[in-house]
Amino acid sequence: MSTHTVLGQEVRMPVQIRLAHAFMASYLVPADAAQQVIDYSGLRVLRLPGGRAMCSLVFVEYVDGDLGPYNEFGVSFMVRHHTAGGLGDIRALATNRAGVLIHRLPVDGDFTLAAGRGIWGFPKELADFDVRHDTGTRHGALHQDGKLVVDLTVRHGIPTPRRRAAASSFDAYAHIDGVTRCTPWRMAPSGMRARPGGATLALGDHPIADELRSLRLPHRALMTSTIARLAMTFDDAAVV
Repeated sequence: MSTHTVLGQEVRMPVQIRLAHAFMASYLVPADAAQQVIDYSGLRVLRLPGGRAMCSLVFVEYVDGDLGPYNEFGVSFMVRHHTAGGLGDIRALATNRAGVLIHRLPVDGDFTLAAGRGIWGFPKELADFDVRHDTGTRHGALHQDGKLVVDLTVRHGIPTPRRRAAASSFDAYAHIDGVTRCTPWRMAPSGMRARPGGATLALGDHPIADELRSLRLPHRALMTSTIARLAMTFDDAAVV
């Protein structure tokens, strides 16, 4: 079992998140534009039919976990796994040879920022959050440097059968300081609801908002979901 020292505190691996709340909206965006956004990582977006790629926006409230309580906003893209080789993108997706690139990851805590960057290379940066996870309609607004980044509302979906919301595992990619890393990431959601569409997205005047506009957002979400109770485990990262 490895350990890391973060701001004078010892963090033992794997890191456990015992309770979090989350809501997200996923969008189909032009694959060429998405690839241009993530070229820095050396990874390839997973190309879906129609020349599209999957981009997701997610707000997470960490309630009980090894890194303490904090809020987080993520912009991620589905990518080909670095071991997928010559598999076609649809086959890579069907055979679980896909991953998630964490492209943006603002948070509101100094400790999680230091741990995220130091242990996994996640691109965490400080920002201000105004989020509601305790209402039927979820809402999150993110500001940074006094500018609005995103304002996202996700409406209630229908309950997801427990067998479809079972524990799942992904590889999460991240890139900072010229290095791309891959982190095994396990999730166990419960109280999950999902639906087609269901999102209202407004973009502000921040550079991240401009980047999302380059992907032709906002438009109708492919799907949205809310998770009432989410447990997660993060293992050590490996350089790829």
